[in-house]
Amino acid sequence: MNRKLNRRDFIKLQAKNGLFLAASASGLFLPQLSLALSTPDIGVVKGEAVAATKAAVDLIGGIKSIVKKGHRVLLKPNMSFTRSPEEASNTNPDVVKTIAIMCKEAGASNIMILDHTLAPGNACVQISGIGPACREIDNNMVHAINNPSFFKQVNISNAKSLTKTDVVKEALKADVLIAVPVAKSHSATGVSLSMKGMMGLIYDRTIMHRMDLNETLVDLVSFLKADLTIIDGTRVLSTGGPGGPGKVIKKDTIIASKDMVAADAYAVSAFEWYGKKFKPTQVKHIRLAHERGLGRADIENLSIKTITI
Repeated sequence: MNRKLNRRDFIKLQAKNGLFLAASASGLFLPQLSLALSTPDIGVVKGEAVAATKAAVDLIGGIKSIVKKGHRVLLKPNMSFTRSPEEASNTNPDVVKTIAIMCKEAGASNIMILDHTLAPGNACVQISGIGPACREIDNNMVHAINNPSFFKQVNISNAKSLTKTDVVKEALKADVLIAVPVAKSHSATGVSLSMKGMMGLIYDRTIMHRMDLNETLVDLVSFLKADLTIIDGTRVLSTGGPGGPGKVIKKDTIIASKDMVAADAYAVSAFEWYGKKFKPTQVKHIRLAHERGLGRADIENLSIKTITI
């Protein structure tokens, strides 16, 4: 680099070099120091849902690296079906509640948990367990958004197919968008993860099905791109998705990344789908999102940290 170091930069450089030299001299230059100096692209934690959720977010820099004091935060879980948590059509309520608490502790001024449900909204909120779990934090936090008055039409720049759509107004006001999908199969797109989950923030989904659904999904996430993705793999609906019933595999796994494409790609590779294993690029919307520069599907070239707690 040709630029001159100012005093602050010089002090930081000296401190970093001193840390390296001291650790090397004492034989302490271990993976822990490496982790302190770099953050993985994807954090994966296996264990009990609450602890694993906290640990996965901490691995990629912590919630305060994303949510700042005063931020409006929108959480988008799967909450669209009148299914219990054990059936894995909806996101584990313990995962959603944990993230909401983390956002509150980080200083968020407003936290909303929303989904445009396919089944009757009040029943979805209740039976999914997300409503009852999060009422302990805020009684007005969880909503099914099924009324058209909650949405506003937006234009999507550089879209291939979906050039405009009606997006929930709260998403347009939010400082931070957090995708919290459950890992599940899908009859039309192969899997339903964070990218597919963004369909729950628009009003008219039928038009997407009349086009190339995978391409319109990529158009949509070019506009609704999550700042943080936390995939609930505590239970994986490996067949029968998105609504179930289907084969549920208990994996006790949480995946976190600031790259929603990378998070989805990792989930595809990590779990079994329809009795088989797949590569991320075999899922069309993940491959297209990578090709259009919306994130990384080449997980073999990414930094991934996995721990068990």
